[in-house]
Amino acid sequence: MPFTAIAANQAKPKSKAYKLAVEKGLYLQVMPNGSKYWRLKYRFGGKEKVLALGVHPETNLKLAREKREEARKLLSNGIDPSDVKRAQKAYQCEAAGNSFQAIALEWFARKMADKSQGHQNRTMRALEKDLFPMIGSHPIGDITPPQLLAALRRIESRGAVETAYRAKQTAGQIFRYAVATGRAERDPSHDLKGALAIHKKKHLAAITDPKEVGKLLMAIDQYIGTPTVKAALQLSPLLFQRPGEIRQMEWAEIDWDKEQWELPAEKMKMGQPHIVPLSKQSLDILQDIQRLNGNRRYVFPSARGASRPLSENGVRTALRTMGYDNDTMTPHGFRAMARTILDEVLGFRPDHIEHQLAHAVRDPNGRAYNRTKHLDQRRKMMQSWADYLNSLKLEASTSNVVAGKFKGSA
Repeated sequence: MPFTAIAANQAKPKSKAYKLAVEKGLYLQVMPNGSKYWRLKYRFGGKEKVLALGVHPETNLKLAREKREEARKLLSNGIDPSDVKRAQKAYQCEAAGNSFQAIALEWFARKMADKSQGHQNRTMRALEKDLFPMIGSHPIGDITPPQLLAALRRIESRGAVETAYRAKQTAGQIFRYAVATGRAERDPSHDLKGALAIHKKKHLAAITDPKEVGKLLMAIDQYIGTPTVKAALQLSPLLFQRPGEIRQMEWAEIDWDKEQWELPAEKMKMGQPHIVPLSKQSLDILQDIQRLNGNRRYVFPSARGASRPLSENGVRTALRTMGYDNDTMTPHGFRAMARTILDEVLGFRPDHIEHQLAHAVRDPNGRAYNRTKHLDQRRKMMQSWADYLNSLKLEASTSNVVAGKFKGSA
């Protein structure tokens, strides 16, 4: 009577392991704990051997028979199926160690350690969300340009063209690292030039008209929201640092004696420590919010838990509440506001402005300025900037009062 799938399913464990013969050397071994294993008994080189073909029920009777036939074909050609299985297992282990994901994580640990925390988080998020699911398990040396393109097109299809370009750049760095360390022969991202949709860089919206700046500052002072978000809003134009740097500001970074905010290298996009002189206005805001948040790590802690900083949408949402959408003003726009007005209206030196923005600024010999370069001049610039913003706010307030009087007498 032929062996059936039902017989395999109904086989019960006994006190000792036993075998149920199928045919042509194939049998099912039933263990005392109830586990069931498909095995093939065969002879090679005058010796009896056993080949494992899978575990029931993951490997069913039909699949077990197919694996047996594959093994018999190898035997008919003078090849030991056990040797083939060992070679396949070795290849899989090597491939796992040389997978895109394994090498990407190695690259990340070696090459991203000196980057800012924000940059590290963005890069890891792109890897885990967009690249690993598509090509992470592939041996890096086997990945073809079309396979990489498919992963990038998946990002592109959700409208994230800029993210697709960044993912392509990151993948290229990983492939080149693999080439340099002998795990790949070439970088397939080079072949994808022109394959993605044309990316038109959209400049982040910013208000640079002094009159409109005054109105914005008035709106910030009148903002009805949490004191933490309001303080972050008030400091954003005064300090004009990157939004992520402001929301992750820590009390330990404030030097009250020197009246400056000292950012460590690991928090900065350029990977260099940075100093932001604090104007009298900035210090007043910090002292006010210190009464509320002074016992926390972050100056602007999250409402969801003091161990986390304010969310990246905190200031953006507040701006929208005040009537400023993404096409009018963004949290990053305070940097463009300061850069434009400090240069074109107040006439400060561009290198002082760029240095205060924490951009890469080099001296005539090509050397990067250190964080204390022109600090006295920058300190004066930051106080002048704060005073100027106060004057714009006063003008806007006066204009509103005058307009209100005319409207009342009409």
